[in-house]
Amino acid sequence: MAASPLNTKSNFHARSNSLPSRPHPLILQCNEHLEWLKASHETSSSSSLLSHKLGGLQELHECVEKLVQLPFTQEALLHEPQKNCMDELLEGSLRLIDVCTSAKDSLLHTKECMRELQSIMRRRKGGDDGIIVEAKKFLTSRKVVKKAISKALGNLKAIAKTANFTSNIRDQQTMALVSLLKDVEVVTLSIFESLLHFICGSTQAKSGNWSLVSKLIHTKRIGCSSQAQDESEFSQVDAALNFFVLHVTSKSSSDNISNLPNHLMKLESRIQDFEEGLEFLFRRMIKIRVALLNILNH
Repeated sequence: MAASPLNTKSNFHARSNSLPSRPHPLILQCNEHLEWLKASHETSSSSSLLSHKLGGLQELHECVEKLVQLPFTQEALLHEPQKNCMDELLEGSLRLIDVCTSAKDSLLHTKECMRELQSIMRRRKGGDDGIIVEAKKFLTSRKVVKKAISKALGNLKAIAKTANFTSNIRDQQTMALVSLLKDVEVVTLSIFESLLHFICGSTQAKSGNWSLVSKLIHTKRIGCSSQAQDESEFSQVDAALNFFVLHVTSKSSSDNISNLPNHLMKLESRIQDFEEGLEFLFRRMIKIRVALLNILNH
């Protein structure tokens, strides 16, 4: 009997004794990336670790993109009698794209306002008054960003309450594949949530992150530590500008504003890092969705 490429060691679903023991290399790679990403959520999240998580997501989705284009994958999903299964996978792919877009928009909006502030500070146009005006604009913009992020996170909560994934797939190979794709969605959404909180300037890990998205599928609970995060570059800039605006006449305010260019440089570098990672993921997720649509419309 030929070895089945859909046999997997994922902890989320049971192995079948009837399936051969040699998994496809892409299945192994996907599970390795998944296990690392899940384990990374058990530690505190610094900005550098969050960048590493985005890098891990890139590798995971690159594997998934290759996986959904393989003939055996298309064959398994094409002959799945439960049409709801494909509908759920497509809805999941759309969820990922929507949340990724929200994160990209938040970064772009923050970056544009940050560059205006940097320009004013370099030229010292209008002295401290000019900086104050631009600082207030930046802080107002950040409020808009945080409101948009809050809405995106609220949408995820609503989805988690209503999602009901199919679990009665008869073919075990297809079930293994679908379970893997659902695992990918849950892990990706969880890291996107962490990123959105980070952009907001959250200083503490959200213990409900994993429990929120884990409701999207009926699998075992993924643990998440509630340890404090390292202060994000976003929150550092927010704090520096708020202090400057409130204490503009004090000496401590002058000292604070003198450190702001350094904070802004770090923030600019972090934004660029996140943007590059999200753009890569966005392109991969579009390709995965197109591949799933092609299977459905075959």
